[in-house]
Amino acid sequence: MPALEERSISELFSDLARQTSELVRQEVALAKVELTENARRAGRNAAFLAVGGAIGYAALLAFLGAAILLLALWMPAWAAALTVAAVAGIIAAILVTKALAALRRIDFVPRQTIETLKEDAEWIKHQVG
Repeated sequence: MPALEERSISELFSDLARQTSELVRQEVALAKVELTENARRAGRNAAFLAVGGAIGYAALLAFLGAAILLLALWMPAWAAALTVAAVAGIIAAILVTKALAALRRIDFVPRQTIETLKEDAEWIKHQVG
């Protein structure tokens, strides 16, 4: 490879274009990796949200059958049904709240890619300037 001083402007720009193209491809690959990881975590937490809702509903149905009959031995049936519904609702609310909080904490911005793009812009400026 000829020394930097011996290379023509067209060779320098050709190298710069090639290197910039490779850099852009690498940045796109990095962004894909970051976004895939964030989507995977969001999907997992969405599944927890769905499971939490389903468990809350199943708990409500199960307790309405068994617990109401048990509690009705000591209180009116309407009070037993209300008590069981409240307990199942609290459990469902806890699970849904936890999953929603986890979903809110996910940062969908590819921060690493943005940082390296800034570094790349500086590198290009130094190469051209």
